[in-house]
Amino acid sequence: MLKTLRLIQSDLQAKAQWSYEDGGWRNQLRALAADGSAAMVVYRAMQAARRHHLPAIEMLMNKVNSALCGCIIGRGAEFGPRFVLIHSSGVVINGRVRGGSGVHIEHQVTIGAEKRQTPVLGNDLFIGAGAKIVGPVTISDNARIGANAVVTRDVMANVTVVGVPAKPIALRKTAVNAPENG
Repeated sequence: MLKTLRLIQSDLQAKAQWSYEDGGWRNQLRALAADGSAAMVVYRAMQAARRHHLPAIEMLMNKVNSALCGCIIGRGAEFGPRFVLIHSSGVVINGRVRGGSGVHIEHQVTIGAEKRQTPVLGNDLFIGAGAKIVGPVTISDNARIGANAVVTRDVMANVTVVGVPAKPIALRKTAVNAPENG
């Protein structure tokens, strides 16, 4: 339970930093009421139920996220601390997806399987609205996926990709802990 509460707190702190440029406790409370935050908390509850071998609660949390938050995160999906759903509407994540810490996801994003093979996401990523990441690809640390990009190939660290299919447009000179807003 304590691990789950720490993860929720790290997620809310990261969302507050993203949304209000300050991760302090007051802004964490503001972030808790923001779009997408309920889906983040329900996802963490689902993740905890899985860790404690409570499949009925895990399934219930999965359905709550879908019905009330408009977000489908498959049972079994794993993300590290600082997981941020900027907006949860229309987000679909396959249950076999593995993500690092500091993953920021906009609305209408799909992270899915192709022939039962799923993406692996690194740390400190930004995935723009409407982006699709499909199949056995690796998104390396500090990458940015542009809005509506379709990623079917690996993305190197510190690279921004855009388009259909996604292609690199920029190499970021320095890594950052949280993606730039925008």
